This record gives sequence, C-alpha cells and structure tokens, in this order.
Amino acid sequence: MTVLEQPGSHRPPPSRAWRPRTDPAPLLPDAEPYRLLGTPAAEALDPAFLRLLHGHLVRGRRYNTQATALTRQGRLAVYPSSSGQEACQVAAALALEERDWLFPSYRDTLAAIARGLDPVQALTLLRGDWHTGYDPREHRVAPLCTPLATQLPHAVGLAHAARLKGDDVVALAMVGDGGTSEGDFHEALNFAAVWKSPVVFLVQNNGFAISVPLSKQTAAPSLAHKGVGYGIPARLVDGNDAPAVHEVLTEAVRRARAGGGPTLVEALTYRVEAHTNADDSTRYRSDAEVTAWRAHDPVELLERELTRRGLLTEKDIAVEREAAERMAADLRERMNEDPPLDPMELFDHVYARRTDQLTRQAEQLRAELAAAEEGTDR
Repeated sequence: MTVLEQPGSHRPPPSRAWRPRTDPAPLLPDAEPYRLLGTPAAEALDPAFLRLLHGHLVRGRRYNTQATALTRQGRLAVYPSSSGQEACQVAAALALEERDWLFPSYRDTLAAIARGLDPVQALTLLRGDWHTGYDPREHRVAPLCTPLATQLPHAVGLAHAARLKGDDVVALAMVGDGGTSEGDFHEALNFAAVWKSPVVFLVQNNGFAISVPLSKQTAAPSLAHKGVGYGIPARLVDGNDAPAVHEVLTEAVRRARAGGGPTLVEALTYRVEAHTNADDSTRYRSDAEVTAWRAHDPVELLERELTRRGLLTEKDIAVEREAAERMAADLRERMNEDPPLDPMELFDHVYARRTDQLTRQAEQLRAELAAAEEGTDR
C-alpha cells in the first residue's frame, strides 16, 4: 500500500500556491559569457579606469611569478598561483567600497592585495609564521580560507548581521569551481537567498578542482545555473575580461546594497600554472590546452584594447613593468628576512577569551621555554 492509498490520504489538486513562487526566467544566467573587450561597448569604458586595471594586472602577474619562485627557494611552504586569473582577482577588489568586506579563498591573495593588504602579510599564512598574517578588520578582508568554501557561510553571516544592524555593507565571497561541490556552498546560497542577504558570490571556474575536471563535479549547464535552484539571479562572464568582470560585480554589489539580495557570478577563467608547487598538472591536462588559454591571457587582452585605442604606449607598458619589478624586489627582500617569532603567540587570537585548556598549555610551554633558556645560559 502506498501513502496515497492509505485511508484519509486524499489530497485536493495542487493550489496556485504550490506553483513556482517566482518566474525562473529572470534568474537564468547569460546564454554566452558576458564580454566587453573587443566589442563596441568597450569604446565607452573609462580610459583612466582601464589603465588602473592594467597596472593591477601587471603587478599581479609579477607577484604570482615571484611568490612561486619563493616556494622553490624554501621561503614559502606552498603557493597557489592565480596566474591567468588576475582579472577576477583585481575586479573583485575594485568592485567593493571601503566599508564592504571581501571573503577570499587561499588562491585569492591578489584580491586581498588590490584591497590594500601588504603583499608580505598576504603570504605570512603560507609561510607558516603566524595565524592569519594580518588584521582582517584593517582592510575588511577576511582570513585567506584554505578549507574549501567555509568562507561562504561566514560572508552570509556578516552580510545578514550588517543588514540587521542597518549598516550599508556588502560582502563579496570568492570560491573556485571545486568549492561549489561542498555543502558550505549550498548552505551559504540557501541562507543568503532566504534572508536576501547583501552578498555576492564569485565563482572562479578555472576548469579543475586540483586534478578533477568540472565534468566530473557537476552535470549542470553551468555553475551559474545553480543559482536558479536557490532563487538567486546569476551571471556568466568571461573571467579573463577584466572590465567585464568588474562591471558585472559592480552591478551585483549595487543590487545587494539596494536590498535586492544576493547574486551568483560565474567567471570562466583558467589557471595556467599548477594547482600549487606540490602539483604536477601535466598528469591531467595537455600542453595544447594550456597554450590555447594563454592566447586568452587577461593581461594581453587588456593591453591590446588599450594600445588599439591609443591609450597605452610601449613606454607606458615598460613603466608598469618596472613598477612591478620594484614590487617584486621589495617582496623578495622582505620575505628573505627571518622574522622574530614568539612561540607564546600560538595562544593569541585563538579565542576572545582563552579557555582553561589553552591556559594550561600556555603555562606548560612557558615553563619549557624558561627551562630551555636556563639550560642555554649554563
């Protein structure tokens, strides 16, 4: 006997309230990735802002290569390069107002730096010197998040709390395509949609979750289509077109600030380097694939647009690259310094109020350090 065959199981036909609460059509993402560079719409873009974007991209590319070199020199334990994804990183930071919050993943160091974070502080966690490496409140950049997608519910919580307090704040949360397979992604989008939280989700779809291709993660038409299931409008954008990513994110931030709720943005991009220095990407993708994406390089795309319009000369490009080299030299010099480390800092900034267990552990370590120092003095 089925449930419907049981006594008293008769149900009237579904009422109108049973039907979809909203029209799904406005929630659907673009049929093709949104682009600006190389289109007539690019002519209307602000030249000064395009040059600003270009400078950030050039410095970001050099930062990636320098940080990768530091791992080979033993100065970093690991570095997840974002080479090829610089447009997403820079656009995300520049789309926010000073009062807003950025919630990055471990690969989003460039977004944090574009937000104003010290380049050395952005690498401190990856060097293993300190807890986070910076004060999140100073630039409103949450800690670089290594566990996949756990920063997404945090972003929703902050955005929801800000709205309850009446603060004019938007949170922008960044995640990779692999992170969309985590339960935290579902929970964050569901809560954000129900609460209409002022949060923007940026998915950087670089094709692989380490070695797992997107086709092994989802059968959805696109990751942007996932927004429809939560009642969230979605956008699909060329993630290597810096002005396009910035425009889409700026509109999403403006909508969130005006009370329109969350937006899901999928940026199609590609990491041309390995997942980290511990990864051998030749085992799961071909050189031809990487070469094809290098032809769609975000730095070169913007440089071509600017030079075509006469807004950037070879001399201008050289100036930006020289500035990037100075930044890299400063980063290299400061990262080659061994910072003074206090083992007792292990217990700082863990809890606002230290637990009894941590207090006992701190006392034990303090005694061990004192004994070691006494032994050295003898």
